[in-house]
Amino acid sequence: MKKEVIVIKDIKKTYVNGKLQVPVLHGINLTIYEGEFTSIMGPSGSGKSTFMNILGCLDRPTSGSYRLDGEEVADLSDDELAYVRNKRIGFVFQSFNLLPKLTAQENVALPMIYAGVSKTERNARAAELLTSLGLGERLDHLPSELSGGQRQRVSIARALANNPSIIMADEPTGNLDSKSSIDVMNIFTRLYEEGRTIILVTHEPDIATYASRNVVLRDGLIEEDKPNPHMAGLKGGTAHV
Repeated sequence: MKKEVIVIKDIKKTYVNGKLQVPVLHGINLTIYEGEFTSIMGPSGSGKSTFMNILGCLDRPTSGSYRLDGEEVADLSDDELAYVRNKRIGFVFQSFNLLPKLTAQENVALPMIYAGVSKTERNARAAELLTSLGLGERLDHLPSELSGGQRQRVSIARALANNPSIIMADEPTGNLDSKSSIDVMNIFTRLYEEGRTIILVTHEPDIATYASRNVVLRDGLIEEDKPNPHMAGLKGGTAHV
């Protein structure tokens, strides 16, 4: 029986701006299992970014239950949430979010500083991760010296730095050309085949085809939730080319 990694029950989110209340999520129910590759799609304003922020413990819901590995997230302190974000979840963003004055290796090593890893170990792991993603000769390059696709690979390496069980990616191909997008998505496919749990927000249907499960949001509710038959049986198979 598959392990439940994330269990969402009746999650609602309302933003308050003065006297104005703006409801965004209207009661979402979703269970994500270990080793799934889930895409979250939906038109602009559907609530997918808000939902991703809640899943990533970057924001708290107004009401409802969010259990992560059996633990109620609402009961966690800010420090405990910070630990979850650093150790159990790896983030990949559309805009890369790399520090411009740090080299690729230093950017990847950064999360390990907060995790208390020694300098020697974190530099070695950063170099190993970058090399595994084809950037072994770019360790000392600044983000400005890298292409968009290379920067996103640095971002993925950074997300993997503390060996998290869950990878969350918000529009990871949004700033990339077609070839770089395919390269990046093949990396996510490889991580999925290795057993990682991946949650990816995208507005691009062709990117969603890489996921084993497709969830569609509309007006703050799940409109569709179905497996992708092509990818669901992929583990141990062949990635997109």
